[in-house]
Amino acid sequence: MGTNKEKRQPGKFKTFLERKSIHISAKVYFVDAMGAMAFGLFATLLIGTIFETIGDRAHIAWLVTVASWCKSATGPALGVAIAYALKAPVLVLLSAAAVGFAGNALGGPVGAFLAAVVGTEFGKLVSKETPVDIIVTPCVTILMGGLIASLAGPAVSALMNGLGALIMRATELRPVLMGIIVSVVVGMVLTLPISSAALCVMLGLGGIAAGAATAGCCAQMVGFAVMSFRENKWGGLLAQGLGTSMLQMGNIVKNPRVWIPPTLCAAITGPIAAAIFRLESIPAAAGMGTCGLVGPLGVMAAMDGTPKMWIGLVLVCIVLPALITPLIAWPLRRIGWIRENDLKLDL
Repeated sequence: MGTNKEKRQPGKFKTFLERKSIHISAKVYFVDAMGAMAFGLFATLLIGTIFETIGDRAHIAWLVTVASWCKSATGPALGVAIAYALKAPVLVLLSAAAVGFAGNALGGPVGAFLAAVVGTEFGKLVSKETPVDIIVTPCVTILMGGLIASLAGPAVSALMNGLGALIMRATELRPVLMGIIVSVVVGMVLTLPISSAALCVMLGLGGIAAGAATAGCCAQMVGFAVMSFRENKWGGLLAQGLGTSMLQMGNIVKNPRVWIPPTLCAAITGPIAAAIFRLESIPAAAGMGTCGLVGPLGVMAAMDGTPKMWIGLVLVCIVLPALITPLIAWPLRRIGWIRENDLKLDL
């Protein structure tokens, strides 16, 4: 009898988790939650960076003030965005603002991510399970998230920052090799359903490593946009060139060969950005590419507007991806590796 009861318990617990919308999986946490985290970053840190860049260059003090407001809201925005992606009830969602603030303050974006995920999931467990839900749910969410922020945030953040510093240092020492690696990897992450922006911020990726990452992201977005123009026309050009190359993910799954041209292009433009033009950027913009022109704005924010910077920026972010990617795609179309409508989007 006891054995049968033990066998039933896991089933009951699984049902309980299903009822609470708790799905423990890599997709939920590293695709859905990190994707939402990117929106939180964009709505606060990235927009703040854009305002700050424009305000500094145009000498508009009020925009610089607005930028400081945006940046100060980063932690709460990350917490709420992650909780929203995890389908949190209202009380958990709002409590996640405090958790995100604590996580970001103690451990940066990594701390905010860990604290928000743990705090949200524990908050969902107790949500509406007691007569005093309005007290219990925020308490559990904030205390559990705050505990993770205090214990894990600083250590994990230090690890990520150390890794980011290592990548930046390696890029300084070996700009060609590391320019290729950083450009290709971050560019591919941009196209995958993973947040390249969140990754770059978590790593604290700056300097010429961030410039190489920007080159890789632009290669994917502009490359796919121009390469698929015959199938998707102007709507596809704008949707991919100023939106996201992630729109091609379904086509990549059907025919992975369509990913070859923009990826090879990233392997060319990355070292050009790092070794020749020494383009630099900031972590908040390094993983955005030409999405809303945030990538180029990040380069502008990190560097003085010298003629060399402007030439490199235009070449690496727009001209070279628009020329190189179709050139690489042409022989692949000729030999049938890329077929008619392989790049077609449902727009």
